[in-house]
Amino acid sequence: MRKLLTVSVILVLFLAQAALAGDVKFSDPKGDDFGPGEYVYPTDAVYEAGSFDLTKFELEDKGDNVDFSATLASKLDDPWRMGGGFSVQMIFVFIDNAEGGFTTSPPGLNVEFDESTAWDVCVVLSPQPMSRVRQEADAKGGAMASSILAPVRVKGKRSTISGAVPKADLGEGDPATWKYQVLVQSNEGFPSGGDMLTRKVNEFEGQHRFGGGTDFDCDPHVMDMLGDHAQLKAYECNEDGTTKKLAVIKLIKP
Repeated sequence: MRKLLTVSVILVLFLAQAALAGDVKFSDPKGDDFGPGEYVYPTDAVYEAGSFDLTKFELEDKGDNVDFSATLASKLDDPWRMGGGFSVQMIFVFIDNAEGGFTTSPPGLNVEFDESTAWDVCVVLSPQPMSRVRQEADAKGGAMASSILAPVRVKGKRSTISGAVPKADLGEGDPATWKYQVLVQSNEGFPSGGDMLTRKVNEFEGQHRFGGGTDFDCDPHVMDMLGDHAQLKAYECNEDGTTKKLAVIKLIKP
């Protein structure tokens, strides 16, 4: 009987460990949805307070698929009738799980990544259809296009945006050992120039423009991220508004 109980305990512990393997959880403070420190929301009522304030990011290894979810500080809404339960947000999840990788970001974010944590895969949680995200990545992503992934279906429920991608597309290894960064932007159906569905940050806020930055593309177009926002402050613009130095950010382990 004692031997049977011992075996049962071992089995329970093994199953519990197996259930936890591959799962990733990050929490992020509320009230830090201000980019480098001075960014403010657009003036239109659809951009509700907390709409871009990341509070939690989770990844769950389901075997063949991996579920991604990002929770925000406000309840989601679908004012533009995108059909997935949310409209204004767009989440970029960067993963470092192999040698090498990219230090540049998808166009429109205006950040770079530290060489020590160059990203290998970027999962985009967008209210746009997968086909539109894929089209934008292929047209504007250059060498990184094939490393930008979009779930077949992304949904928003309560305050959480979620989607799943095939695990085989992410690379090998245990997701719990990978490094991550999550950047919060806004869905823009009519992006400027070569931007990939991202919304501009200007000097002054407008109906559909963030404020607190510059009217050029030398500032990071990111409202919230995992970890220290001081990384977003380390950018420099030339006098003519061109980029002197982009903000450089790091991916982090769970």
